[in-house]
Amino acid sequence: MDPVIRKIVSRDNEQLKLARRVRDGREDSKIFLEGVRLISEAARARIVTEKVFVASSFLDEMSEDDIIAWLNPRHIFEVNDSMLQSIADTNNSQGVVAIAARPATGPDMIGVVATSSTPVVVLLNKINNPSNLGAVIRSAEAAGVAGLITSEGSADAMSPKALRAAMGSSLRLPLWTDVSLDEALEWAAGKKLRTVAADISGARSYTEIDWQIARMLVFGSEAHGLDEEDLTKIEERIVIPMEKDVESLNLAVAAGVVLFEARRQNSVR
Repeated sequence: MDPVIRKIVSRDNEQLKLARRVRDGREDSKIFLEGVRLISEAARARIVTEKVFVASSFLDEMSEDDIIAWLNPRHIFEVNDSMLQSIADTNNSQGVVAIAARPATGPDMIGVVATSSTPVVVLLNKINNPSNLGAVIRSAEAAGVAGLITSEGSADAMSPKALRAAMGSSLRLPLWTDVSLDEALEWAAGKKLRTVAADISGARSYTEIDWQIARMLVFGSEAHGLDEEDLTKIEERIVIPMEKDVESLNLAVAAGVVLFEARRQNSVR
């Protein structure tokens, strides 16, 4: 049976409390989706939408039947605009928020790397800025990589900020999260992936290595990069040549530069 819109009149309603817990990362099995674009991407990715919260003003533009046809949620709740803003993660909400099941992640989600458009798995080590992490995920999907891994100490790839920055890519790209660097490198060795770190200490340009070989590409944080102990565990180091007065690139920009060179090399094989 199709859900019926239920009206919430109190800010202390248990459903609103649940939405805030999910927004704040206190419900591990669920994700918080805000805005028409991201919620639509989740629907396209066949993510199960459990609850939808709509502002009264939003219902002036989209009917109950429209929402059911759009998302087929299990529950729909109408709230006033002020209540919707109280659960939103942005300052200017679009008037709609959804709670959905968290997509599965793990090593089994990453398929055969060598058959990907770009035979690369990206490993992000201790990337604690969720917006940067989400932007890298978006670039990684666009470049056609096989999957992406985040280490322990990294931001949650399914946090609201990371999800918005990834613009739906987190819901489609195979992910493995909260992994130790050593475990990820051991997995790469078992998959016969050659490991390469993007680091300012690299002796070779990112354009000088063969990206048709299946690889794991490792990035450290913008602030500190990879420490020397970690770098010694990785087989190769590459650098993006830059003008001498420029110290570094934004992480998402650097990842995009390298990954699209890998894609370019594989497009001509």
